[in-house]
Amino acid sequence: MHPAFSVVFFTTATGAGYGLLALLGVLGPLGFIAPDFWPGFVGMGLALGLIAAGLLSSTGHLGRPERAWRAFSQWRSSWLSREGVASVTTFIPAGLFGMGWIFLGRLDGWVAAAGALATIGAIVTVCMTGMIYASLKPIAQWHSPYTLPGYLIYSAMSGSVLLNAVLQAFSLDSKMLLTASALLTLLGWGWKLATWRHNDRLEIPTNANTATGLTGGTVQSLEWPHTEENYLLKEMGFRVARKHSAKLRRITQILAFALPILLLIVTFALPWPFATAFSALAAIVQFAGMLVERWLFFAEAKHTVMLYYGR
Repeated sequence: MHPAFSVVFFTTATGAGYGLLALLGVLGPLGFIAPDFWPGFVGMGLALGLIAAGLLSSTGHLGRPERAWRAFSQWRSSWLSREGVASVTTFIPAGLFGMGWIFLGRLDGWVAAAGALATIGAIVTVCMTGMIYASLKPIAQWHSPYTLPGYLIYSAMSGSVLLNAVLQAFSLDSKMLLTASALLTLLGWGWKLATWRHNDRLEIPTNANTATGLTGGTVQSLEWPHTEENYLLKEMGFRVARKHSAKLRRITQILAFALPILLLIVTFALPWPFATAFSALAAIVQFAGMLVERWLFFAEAKHTVMLYYGR
C-alpha cells in the first residue's frame, strides 16, 4: 500500500493521544495524579492536541476533504465511519473531564465519571481504528490476529511514555508508571517482532488461477487494461525494496523500542531535572520510531488486486 504521510501521522498521533487520554482518565481519579492545574492542563492539552492533529491530518488523504462529514452516516457498515463517530463522541466526556480537572481542581464525583467515559471512548476508538485494517480480507498482512491487539498495545505504550514525561516535568515521579512504561515498550517490541515473523512466513493462497477459477494451467494477463499508472497501481501497488525494508525495521526497533527502554531505565537513577529530560527524549524518540513503524505497516502490505497486474 502507498504510505501517505497524512495517514501515517494520523495513526501515530491518535494512538499516542488516545493512550495518554485513557491513562489520565483512570489514574487521575484513582489518586495516582494530584488534581493540580498544570499537570492537568499539560496532560489533557497534549492528549487532545495529538488526537485533534491526527484527525485533521487524516483529511489530507481525501480527494474532497470538505465531504469528510458524510463518512459519519455509514456507521452501520463501515469501521471507518464508526471510528469517526467514536472519536467525536469521546471529545464530550474528555472535555468535561479536562474542565473539571483544570478549572475546578477536582478528580472525583462527576469528573471521575467523565474520566472513566473518556477512557472507554479512547479504547473503543483505537479498536475501531484497528478494525479498519484488520477487517480488510484482500490484504493478508492486515487481516491477521496481530493487527487489532497491536493497535491497543502501541497506544498504551506510547501513552504511558508520554504520561511519564508529563509527570516527571512536574516532579511527580512515579516508579510504578516508569516501570510500566518500560515493560509496555518491551511488550510492544515483542509484538512487533512476532507480527513481522508472521507476515514474512505468510502464505497467501490466492493467485490468478484461484481468482478466475481456471485450474487447467497458469493464468497470465496478456496486456494491461490501460497504458499508464492509475489509482490502483499508485495506492495498492506500492513496493518497498527488501533491503530498504530491513533497514527501516532496524530503525524502528532502535527508535520505537530499544532506545526508549534504555532512556527509561536510566531515568530511574537520575534526579530532577535530568529525569525530565531523559523522559521527554524517550517520548520524542519513540514517536519518531512509531512514524517509521506505521510507514512500514502500510508499505509492506500487499493487496490481492495486484494479481490482476501479474504481481
